[in-house]
Amino acid sequence: MTNNEHNLLFRVVSKSLKYFLLALVGFAIAYVVSIILGGQYIVIPLLPLVRDLILRLGIILFCLMATAIVVESLR
Repeated sequence: MTNNEHNLLFRVVSKSLKYFLLALVGFAIAYVVSIILGGQYIVIPLLPLVRDLILRLGIILFCLMATAIVVESLR
């Protein structure tokens, strides 16, 4: 009988991707609300820091996802 359950890495990456995308939506909503309420003097200096953090986390998540896909296909 075959086992259709995904391995641990695949499950962790899929949950991480879900929360990463939810965090991106949350940052977008917070940015729009802060611009509407006049907080652009606080938000604009923080954008390079947040952008770099999101970019690095996205690259790490993409590499983990690629690794999980390769491991699943070899199994």
